[in-house]
Amino acid sequence: MPMNRRALAAAFPVTVPVLMGYLAIGMAFGFMLQAIGYNFIWAFFMSLTIYAGSGQYLGVSLLSAAAGLGTVALMTLLINFRHLVYGLSMLEKFRGMGWRKFYMIFSLTDETYALLSSAQAPVGVDARSFYFAIALLDQSYWILGSVIGAVAGAVLPISTEGIDFAMTALFVVIAVDQWKAYRRHLPALIGGAVTIVCLLILGQLFGQQQMLIVSLAVIVALLLALRDRLEEKEGTPC
Repeated sequence: MPMNRRALAAAFPVTVPVLMGYLAIGMAFGFMLQAIGYNFIWAFFMSLTIYAGSGQYLGVSLLSAAAGLGTVALMTLLINFRHLVYGLSMLEKFRGMGWRKFYMIFSLTDETYALLSSAQAPVGVDARSFYFAIALLDQSYWILGSVIGAVAGAVLPISTEGIDFAMTALFVVIAVDQWKAYRRHLPALIGGAVTIVCLLILGQLFGQQQMLIVSLAVIVALLLALRDRLEEKEGTPC
């Protein structure tokens, strides 16, 4: 459809930073997966059906350790619990998207969320098609990077020690961009403050996994309580 082509053309420049990041961290994931004996086919289908960068990095460790299904489910819930917060803030933006809403929910990664929170559809481009194109392009970058990494890992003797830090580095870059893009920093300050307090108070008592659950629950509760104050109309970024 012409509108879809226009939406893709408009979305591509917006997603170029994610393209560069996802190729790098996707390749890192592919390297890691290949290193424990899973080839590019596994990398392709994991990125197609799971599509959770930090969750997939964790999945490499769980596969390597032959973890049980219960452990996999719990750890995946813990590491991706933050997506509940993302979804709450996207309810209005995804309204009226029809069947595409299900894919938008599935594809709401940290980086895609950051783009959807700040990007504006150009004049003449349907906003919903624009958002869908952003999500679709981002996942295609991740799949491409993971497959390239797995193939390269099969033919090149590359050490994967420390390579998982690539995901953390990209997340920090996205967070800094978001901080610069908006005048209001209360959500970020709430998240940082609650996490630090919970780490100091609960980290030693219950461990980091339990601390993470508590801190995320508190953050969600505070964001919901302050939702009216925190809501920012589109088009107000600096």
